Amino acid sequence: MRKFVFFGGKGGVGKTTMSSAYAVKCARAGVRTLLVSTDPAHSTSDVFDQQFTDTPSPVEGEPNLDAMEIDPETEVRDHLMETKRALSDQVSPAMVNEIDRQIEMAHQTPGAHESALFDRFIDVMRNSEEYDRVVFDTSPTGGTLRLLSLPEYLDGWIQRLLHKRKQSVKLFERAAIGNNEPRRMMEGDPIIARLEQRRDDFTFAKDTLQDDAAFFLVVNPDELSIRETKRAVEQLDSYGLDVRGLAVNRLTPEPDPEEEGRGATFLRNRVKTEQERLRELREDFSPPLVAAIETRVAEVKGDFLGEVADEIEVDVELTPKKV
Repeated sequence: MRKFVFFGGKGGVGKTTMSSAYAVKCARAGVRTLLVSTDPAHSTSDVFDQQFTDTPSPVEGEPNLDAMEIDPETEVRDHLMETKRALSDQVSPAMVNEIDRQIEMAHQTPGAHESALFDRFIDVMRNSEEYDRVVFDTSPTGGTLRLLSLPEYLDGWIQRLLHKRKQSVKLFERAAIGNNEPRRMMEGDPIIARLEQRRDDFTFAKDTLQDDAAFFLVVNPDELSIRETKRAVEQLDSYGLDVRGLAVNRLTPEPDPEEEGRGATFLRNRVKTEQERLRELREDFSPPLVAAIETRVAEVKGDFLGEVADEIEVDVELTPKKV
């Protein structure tokens, strides 16, 4: 199994349950594990009955497990403020107010959350040396897929910006000294340095996600969830990402044979429908089923979390380091 493991899927299917259970499974197998939540609901704190912040902290009762919760709104605000500071250093005072206005508008634009969260993903992946495995409880499918597509789109965009910036610097320096060759080109140019850093960050992210990350999709046994999962598998495949399996959650328990009555009839009919959905998942999807989790009578935490962990058929062993 690769170092970085993502659990994605439609909102409300049980990604937090699956990612938390798998993180526990890894930790109990002796793998030093970090669980990262990017879900605004922050259900990870509910699962472990413990508050987490955006700094990794030990999970009580699990010696090899740390957890952290990333607040998307805070990340967007910090991301935009950092951009504001960087731009303000490069323009005249007269432009600062206009930059402030544009930054405030950018806060509400589509993609702002994805871009800020992706920066945080990069930061977590770059600074995870002390962990053998990092498990991500991602945001709902649509946002996650847009997030993961950013390297492909932004790399080309940054390359074009770099080209334009280098041309501008070259023309400015030639104008400053006449038609002679410039004494320096982009040496020390802060904007070029920043763009090159962004390019390197996105290249790192793209390479890491393709070469050292595994993706699992959580699905409920209903038609809408299955349709969205099929689209997600196709899109993740198109990005060259490794979709390792499907985890089915919230299956209906079958009543005992001697049970009769309206409730038992409903449960048997429900189980029959869900079994048809399971056959569809096995026959029509290339990723295998790695878990089929029945609905519990209470929230999945404590002993229930350990039970779910045992039912997830996903490797915990580390991929050997390449020599």
